[in-house]
Amino acid sequence: MENFNLAVIAPLLIISLLLAIIALVDVIKRPSTNGPKILWVLCIVLISTIGPILYFIFGRKET
Repeated sequence: MENFNLAVIAPLLIISLLLAIIALVDVIKRPSTNGPKILWVLCIVLISTIGPILYFIFGRKET
């Protein structure tokens, strides 16, 4: 049973980590965002999976 739990949780953790890294790189490279960049960085880092999703939906400012 422990192996099954690990097999389910590990990919979800990896996807969540990759999503956060991609969002952080995007925040740093983007010249401007909807709102302060530091607020988006904190949102991405502190609100696990939902933070990066919120950033990609609301935080990106089209150039």
